[in-house]
Amino acid sequence: MAMLPVKNQLEVSQETTTSKNYLPALIALAVLYFMMGFITVLNDTLVPFFKEGFTLTYSQSSLVQFYFFLTYGLLSIPSGKIVEKIGYKNGMVAGFLIAGLGAFLFLPASWFHQYELFLAALFIVATGIVLLQVAANPYITVLGSPKTAASRLTLIQGVGSIGTTVAPLFGAQFILSRLSESNASSDALVKPYLMISLGLLLIGIIVFRLALPQISASEGNEEAEGTGQRSIFSFRHLNYGIIALFMYVGAEVAIGSFLTNYIADTLSIEEHAANLYLSFYWGGMLVGRFIGAYVLKLLQPSRVLVIVASLSVALILTSILSTGYLAVWAMVLVGLCNSIMFAVIFSLSVNGLGRFTTRASGLLSTAIVGGAFVTYAQGVLIDHFSWGVAFIIPLCCYFYLIFYGLNGYKPSNTFKSY
Repeated sequence: MAMLPVKNQLEVSQETTTSKNYLPALIALAVLYFMMGFITVLNDTLVPFFKEGFTLTYSQSSLVQFYFFLTYGLLSIPSGKIVEKIGYKNGMVAGFLIAGLGAFLFLPASWFHQYELFLAALFIVATGIVLLQVAANPYITVLGSPKTAASRLTLIQGVGSIGTTVAPLFGAQFILSRLSESNASSDALVKPYLMISLGLLLIGIIVFRLALPQISASEGNEEAEGTGQRSIFSFRHLNYGIIALFMYVGAEVAIGSFLTNYIADTLSIEEHAANLYLSFYWGGMLVGRFIGAYVLKLLQPSRVLVIVASLSVALILTSILSTGYLAVWAMVLVGLCNSIMFAVIFSLSVNGLGRFTTRASGLLSTAIVGGAFVTYAQGVLIDHFSWGVAFIIPLCCYFYLIFYGLNGYKPSNTFKSY
């Protein structure tokens, strides 16, 4: 899944932004985005693992994603206030340490082999991830010339996509390959998450010792362009944009969460073999990001959103109406379409908000909670109906994104050519 760029007005002292500081900071951000992507997508491996290991229904196993993404809705705004008090660097360090603690708690959870304890540990991991994201985003825009900010953002997000691509391979090798043992214990999770915990703690210590640029954030004073609105909720395109981001993250996470089980059922193969296809689903976002960076220079973002959302609808319909490898690859290719949606929705949502931009970013961040509710809803439909019926939910999400690209992104309620 792509990370939320926060558009703040930033002041950086000349002394702390010399070129010698850029490389350590960029490396720290690259590692940070890699770990955020890796940990988030590793949840897609935990869903089938817990389903089998604890004999859960699909809706029960989807609670992995529910509690993980619920933190965005609960903690995004509080995390922003914490970062304002302790600073971006300390916020990053705190995020690494909290996430590392959550990963370590997989050890006692495995001793008792209790699903609820794993969910609690994941909630703590997610708390650290949210704090990391809120603290780290502003650094990208200030580490170097403003003219190259977009390329830096693409590069850092690309590293994050490497993490999302590697995670399913890691999960298949070290977790799902031991799925047959999970009925008796959760030992398969201990070593992987202890490794993750140790890695996060070490990275946190290293970041703490790095001389990163001192950044102070403040909201701009300019009024919203061309408007007299005094309430952030008076912007039509932002209101629709919050819903659009909720729908997008929900669809992306829901498909990724159940893709392993869907492919295992469709091809009649083991879960650890099916999990390898997740790398292509998330790897499509890595490829699509670089393609999209070029395409977005040629076409209007709203037009591109309509195109890729329409392709997603077509691919999902193809998948649920077909069988075998055609059904599998059609669903996997939705990942390629997802690659540019987050950035486009965000940019369209905050366009022209002026001094409201920072608060809008916080609201958009909370919309990531869609990954919790949409995934759970799809799990309920799988339990009671079929895969075809269940995939109607992400299908509806993409239909809404088509609407947003056609009309919802516009400040006024007029339906003009996009």
